[in-house]
Amino acid sequence: MTTRRRLCAVALSAALLAACGRAGAPQGGETAGEIHFAVLSAGPARLADAAWRPVLADMERRTGLKVKLRVYDTTAALIEALRRKSVDAGLVSNQSGLEAVRRGGGEVFARTDDPVDADDRTAVLIANAKRKLTLDRALSCKRTLTLAMGDAGSTAGALAPLTYLFAPRGIDPQSCFKRVRIGAGPESDLAAVAKGELDLATVSAAALTLDRGLGGVDGAAVTVLWRSSSLPQNPVIRRKSLDPVVREKLRQFFLTYGQGRQTDAIQARLALRRVGIGGFEPADDSHLLPIREMEATGAVYAAKRRGDKAKLSAAMSTLDAITAQRVDLEARTRAPAAAQ
Repeated sequence: MTTRRRLCAVALSAALLAACGRAGAPQGGETAGEIHFAVLSAGPARLADAAWRPVLADMERRTGLKVKLRVYDTTAALIEALRRKSVDAGLVSNQSGLEAVRRGGGEVFARTDDPVDADDRTAVLIANAKRKLTLDRALSCKRTLTLAMGDAGSTAGALAPLTYLFAPRGIDPQSCFKRVRIGAGPESDLAAVAKGELDLATVSAAALTLDRGLGGVDGAAVTVLWRSSSLPQNPVIRRKSLDPVVREKLRQFFLTYGQGRQTDAIQARLALRRVGIGGFEPADDSHLLPIREMEATGAVYAAKRRGDKAKLSAAMSTLDAITAQRVDLEARTRAPAAAQ
């Protein structure tokens, strides 16, 4: 081989090695063959870890990746971890998913598919049944009642009731109620209302079902005063910058897990049931359109309350644009946006 040919061969080999290094190099929290999967949980991390362990074991077996669970109790902490690339994927609430897409470099690639009635996919305002409250009395704002709400990342516990229950009535919960407890979790809020420790709570209607929240609490101890329209199910997100091979492995796992009638599929569905999930369906960022529409609706109400004409005009323009996107999506798919 001539000197010139040897130099060309060396240069070509170096270029190929560099290209391979770029394609397979770990990014952020992702190391070779390992990913960090995040979930939001208001309860102890050890309980979430125990519940998710069978699902993550299956994820490891089917993808060939080492999967480490990261449990966060706030949306802000999860989004910051995603932004810093110390988390690679996760199951989040819709509001958290929106923040993940906006600020965390994330994207939606799947959503949960829970086999529940449409009424269970709603936000509700519940009251202690012994108080015999009506909705009007509950929202009279005499600062005599106590209320529990989800944190800012909760669609059913915060965003939906703020947008569709409180904002249209010009109500600021902090000014309306004697005390507002935020972020304890739907099961804790439900139990507190049922036991008479709190008067009211905004929770997901799914928390009212025996297998998801009531447990030993008597269902007759609470009553529903208000119910929202149907809400989207929860998204599964991943980092956009994640290695393409890993991205595809995750997609394949979530969209096939628990599918079919084989023994392993049945066992997978049982594992999912322990974490309150029926299965998964494909999705993308358009899944978040109803959440964006709720946000924009809340901004319109806020601008109206302040009497700020400029902000009201801007908020209405934003709402109109998002609504048009939702209407177009529903026309193309022939299905409600909340069901996609």
